[in-house]
Amino acid sequence: MKQAPARPSAPSPQPQPVPAVPPPGRLSLWQLNLLRVGYLVMGVGLAVFKWPTFLDHGPWSLAEGTKECMLVAMSVLALLGLRHPQRMLPILLFEVAWKLLWLGVVALPLWVHGELGGATRVQAGTVLWVAIIIAVVPWRHVLGQYVTAPGEPWRRTR
Repeated sequence: MKQAPARPSAPSPQPQPVPAVPPPGRLSLWQLNLLRVGYLVMGVGLAVFKWPTFLDHGPWSLAEGTKECMLVAMSVLALLGLRHPQRMLPILLFEVAWKLLWLGVVALPLWVHGELGGATRVQAGTVLWVAIIIAVVPWRHVLGQYVTAPGEPWRRTR
């Protein structure tokens, strides 16, 4: 009986070690995990406070409905950031941008004039949670990837 030639056994796939220094444009594992903390705080916080309102509500005003839908969408995208922390970084940048704008344009002038109170004071306290997001964003990476790196072309080259 003729035997088939033995096939060389394929090497078993070995997990690739995570490089100590990531390639340019990539974040290290600790930076990715730190970003995940930010996404978790944002996503779970919004899910706990906004999803119940979203799922069980009466009629909303235009502004209230817009705000609630936007915040629920942001929570879903933040939770997606747990899986893809670097790709979803613009979501955290948007969160930082709108909250810092609100603090600077709405809350700060009221506070300076001693008029920050009531619902605006409560909202300011809530918005200040953005400090966690600011702390976890890799700002050097943001500067390098979004500010100083060349942009994509506006039209095809011939």
